[in-house]
Amino acid sequence: MNNQEGSFYPEENPDYSTEYIGSLLSDTSDLKNYDLPHELITLSDPIIQTARSQAREILRSVIEYKELMMMYKCAIKEVRTKLEILDTEFEIRYKRNPINFIDSRLKTTSSIIEKMKRKNIPFSIRNIEEYINDVAGVRVICSYTDDIYRIADALIQQDDIRLIEKKDYITHPKPNGYRSLHLLISVPVFFAEHKKHVKVEVQIRTIAMDSWASLEHQLRYKQWVAERPEIAEQLKECADLLSEVDSRMLGIRMMIEENSSDPTEEEIMLEKLSRIDRPIE
Repeated sequence: MNNQEGSFYPEENPDYSTEYIGSLLSDTSDLKNYDLPHELITLSDPIIQTARSQAREILRSVIEYKELMMMYKCAIKEVRTKLEILDTEFEIRYKRNPINFIDSRLKTTSSIIEKMKRKNIPFSIRNIEEYINDVAGVRVICSYTDDIYRIADALIQQDDIRLIEKKDYITHPKPNGYRSLHLLISVPVFFAEHKKHVKVEVQIRTIAMDSWASLEHQLRYKQWVAERPEIAEQLKECADLLSEVDSRMLGIRMMIEENSSDPTEEEIMLEKLSRIDRPIE
């Protein structure tokens, strides 16, 4: 660095001499402007120590929260894999895929905080695990209502799945017309050094049920809808109509299956063999 540009080091720039820097450090004229004590705060000061301790606690909480979200993500992968395997098995065995598609989501931090606030639950890692059951969510869309119960039974019968709670909103719809089968399960997730059981909420519904729920969810965010009983009544009527469609479509499928000629044992074996030979995605 040349003399025109100047230098930070005192020996290279006479403007930054040791005496000059010392005078800057000893200057307390600005303390009056900011109402600061004349004593120099050092790293050993209790205030600094307390601040550092609080910072460490905040950092530790952030790391624990990130690790918890990672565990929920892994639990979602575990459940999705189990459902995809079941769907593949049903395709080979019964010539039909009961699952139309699978969707999943991890609850956002803002949604978690809002829900805990609404329930008057203090925010903590332990409270999230204990009281917020839908952090990890998987939605399974089936073609027919009987597929819903077939998939649910096959899932919860697996020996590493623990059923915590089951809510059947198909048999007992919500007052607004919502229909779906909700399973709260616990699934083991294996990490490098430990195993942890993680809760996942699984919602299983038909295409028609999902369409209604998605549209109703969009409309519910329009504040004026909640104040219009006639709109809520029409939404309920639509849900009932779609439920009737589900029932009729299932009846049509069963009628077709009943009228189909039963294949011979040899034909069944050949059909299964042809499906097994297909590449599994």
